[in-house]
Amino acid sequence: MPGYPVRRGIRLPDHNYASPGAYFITVCTRNRDCLLGEIRDGRPCLSPAGEVISAVWRDIPLHFAVVELDAFEIMPNHVHGIIVIHGRGTACRAPTEDFGQPVAGSIPTIVRSFKAEATRRINTFRRTPGAPVWQRGYYEHIIRSPRELDRLRGYIETNALRWSLDRENPANR
Repeated sequence: MPGYPVRRGIRLPDHNYASPGAYFITVCTRNRDCLLGEIRDGRPCLSPAGEVISAVWRDIPLHFAVVELDAFEIMPNHVHGIIVIHGRGTACRAPTEDFGQPVAGSIPTIVRSFKAEATRRINTFRRTPGAPVWQRGYYEHIIRSPRELDRLRGYIETNALRWSLDRENPANR
């Protein structure tokens, strides 16, 4: 439409995001609000909303049997995690639905489910039904090698130590 910005797709056009592999995911809160906690002495101190996020993330494998969780960290206004999809069940099927339709066990479906459940639980305890919690979309990266997996695990595990330098830190904007 004229006058509206065109959103660029973040996904690789020929990649099956339900295929086995490891995926690095980042999800940011709406307006980068520090809703999830704070960093003290280089360690995350979670708010009640951050505790909800932790519980919902840990529950992902209960809803997606072929998913294993790897490194994960909750920052004040974003979440980093590695999701591993194994090659059994619905996640190993190639998607057959049309563009925009959910594919069972795919990264977009997993992230959408995570964000929806986290939003529902946070809004329940805040008594703010329908209030947005997350920024639209998310960042994903297909992890292509064991070396890259180790590098991203290290990045996640040391992220809180770099908070004072992080571009997501409101003090740095």
